Amino acid sequence: MIRTRKAGSVTMINYLTSSFVYTKVANAILWFYQDIRMGLIFAVLFVLCGLLLPEPTYTGPDKVTYFRTAAGLEDEVNRDKRVTWLVAFYTAWNPNCVNMAPVFAQLSADYDLENLKFGKIDVGRYPDAAKAYKVNDSSLSKQLPTIILFKDGKESLRVPAFDSQGKLKKFFFTEDNIKAAFDLNNLYKECKANPLKHRKKMAQKAGESVEIENGKVDSGHEKSE
Repeated sequence: MIRTRKAGSVTMINYLTSSFVYTKVANAILWFYQDIRMGLIFAVLFVLCGLLLPEPTYTGPDKVTYFRTAAGLEDEVNRDKRVTWLVAFYTAWNPNCVNMAPVFAQLSADYDLENLKFGKIDVGRYPDAAKAYKVNDSSLSKQLPTIILFKDGKESLRVPAFDSQGKLKKFFFTEDNIKAAFDLNNLYKECKANPLKHRKKMAQKAGESVEIENGKVDSGHEKSE
């Protein structure tokens, strides 16, 4: 784990992934320069390795809800506004999204509550969601992945975010950075201290007290008459 002033916590995986990609591209250029046939063979082997030996996927525990449409996400977020949602907008082909997947899954397993939920939506398959929530889903996009916090049915915070000059601030999606950006520890404590059942009981008691007060007022009117 490396800590930088701008990026916060960054794992070596981020640097190694980039260095390996650049090394393979440099090798391809050198092979083409030496012998175009060898360059073609290297390029074919590179593509085959990518297709037959993909990056390992996360298979551990997670409590993530997967959405299929922007309307489905909006309906769920507004269905019960007492529930806080942390939703990741991603694509299957983006390396940053692939690296973020196990981190987000682990966070969902650690912080999931009945009123603190985690969700994901693939904007590559469902571009309407990218358009609705203003996430650039192009191949050159620096907004992938994007994580948005919804509180009371509305967007409260997102990363990466834009600065005052409209420039996108770089964000590394490590576990520590996500926890710090959304203040997850305090958010978890807040949601745990106010469970949905407790709120329902408070609402019921408030309703009963109103009925009692109304009863007293009615009986007072009867006596006065």
